[in-house]
Amino acid sequence: MAASLSSLTASFSSLSFSSYISHKPNALSLVRTESPTRVSKLKFTSLAVTATVIDSPAEPETADLRKYVKTRLPGGFAAQTITGTGRRKSAIARVVLQEGTGKFIINYRDAKEYLQGNPLWLQYIKVPLITLGYENSYDVFVKAEGGGLSGQAQAITLGIARALLKVSEDHRKPLRQEGLLTRDSRVVERKKVGLKKARKAPQYSKR
Repeated sequence: MAASLSSLTASFSSLSFSSYISHKPNALSLVRTESPTRVSKLKFTSLAVTATVIDSPAEPETADLRKYVKTRLPGGFAAQTITGTGRRKSAIARVVLQEGTGKFIINYRDAKEYLQGNPLWLQYIKVPLITLGYENSYDVFVKAEGGGLSGQAQAITLGIARALLKVSEDHRKPLRQEGLLTRDSRVVERKKVGLKKARKAPQYSKR
């Protein structure tokens, strides 16, 4: 009987203790933390950006070449003595030769730039000078108009060959043997009425 009483008192004491804890459900210790919105100050260094506008190098180079040509050809192309005119398709090239180091200037521009670096066209305009061994003996000044670059290159070749005849009549034979004095008269044939092109006809239909 005494054991049962002691067990009841122990249970009551435990109940009273648990009720004491349950009376303070919010008694929790919270650690104060800094606000997340707080951002540390950062030091930014100011950068000064300066921009300079550079002119296109092609314009002053063309202007310099124009002045150079005028100094080399006083009085213009018409006042020179060693000249030649070449034609190909619809292209016309007026050529002036002067003693120099082998420069080629076409329409006040370097030949490599004007002919877009095409090795075939650049080699083609040098053929008359190479044939006679003058590739480093004359400077060539050209005014070309009409047609495309291919036609102009072939017109320049004929113009140089004709100008070399004014240097010496002895140049005629080697230039003639290479076919450099013959004007190539081939042009595009015109389109015909009823045909798709000059000679191409539409497909024939019997019925």
